[in-house]
Amino acid sequence: MRIAFAGTPAFAATALQALLAAGYEICLVLSQPDRPAGRGQQLQAAPVKRLALERAIPVITPSSLRVERAGEEAEQALARLHTAEPDVLVVAAYGLLLPSQVLQLPRGLALPNGSVGAINIHASLLPRWRGAAPVVRAIEAGDRQSGITIMQMDAGLDTGPILLMESIDIGPEETAGQLTERLASLGGRLIVTALRQIARGQLPSRAQPSEGVVYAHKVQKREAWIDWHEPAERLAARVRAFDPFPGACTRIAGQTIKVWRAHALAAAQRRAGTDAALPGTVLAVGSDGVLVACGDGVLRLEQLQRPGGKRIESREFLARTPIAVGANLDTPEQGADAD
Repeated sequence: MRIAFAGTPAFAATALQALLAAGYEICLVLSQPDRPAGRGQQLQAAPVKRLALERAIPVITPSSLRVERAGEEAEQALARLHTAEPDVLVVAAYGLLLPSQVLQLPRGLALPNGSVGAINIHASLLPRWRGAAPVVRAIEAGDRQSGITIMQMDAGLDTGPILLMESIDIGPEETAGQLTERLASLGGRLIVTALRQIARGQLPSRAQPSEGVVYAHKVQKREAWIDWHEPAERLAARVRAFDPFPGACTRIAGQTIKVWRAHALAAAQRRAGTDAALPGTVLAVGSDGVLVACGDGVLRLEQLQRPGGKRIESREFLARTPIAVGANLDTPEQGADAD
């Protein structure tokens, strides 16, 4: 079985590593172009590209596979994919839209009820959280479960038939980064299982349910700002959802502060009169964190970061940057991007 693989971040590199460990032949890798990163903003290859180069696998990094957008660059990439003659294309967090001509290039693998040419490893329980940011949106929404769907790709946005699916529980303190790592391991295991079952003729596809469709829209930097008028429970979930990107943040006296760990206080833990305070008001400051009034409830900020600094516990942060009781944490005008 000849496999072409399309993916970019560490999530996808885990799947590629699983395929290689299982002995599959990877005839070509597609990944996004190198991006500037770090303080020096030097170009760095994505994890999938680095793994492909380490294993001496041919890799291409077109900026787009749409000829109308990238012209000759896209034509050359399509020609490389055609020449590689893959039986199937496996996709995991590639980050670029795949035109229908790409999905039709593989020779295809037989299923009991059809055939499949392109398979996607998607980090949600479809049809919930179709789209670009399923892990972030699941945590932000307070979902208790996530999972991996191995699906047959079609022209729609994560609308293709399901081949294999497995769920996992989301931990109450789990961040998007932590959940992504667990889902990456699950995705690597499931894609190998799916390909083996397909080879044995034991994996039919099934249509996605028509009910329960929810879209996971791409995360924008401006979403990072904490709106203190929202309930504390929702804000605590958003802090976890936006770790590691873009990082939830607020502002005090014109200085942006990132919040990396926070908990909503139960009613029994709140001090008398705190529910009447204006949202964004600092209610108390102590070794266990900074208590802030929200639209509903109180949020305790436990791990913070100043501009140019590192994530540190609140007690260490307060020793360097005092925050007074009664101070107001605010949010820039709607639409402003976080730093």
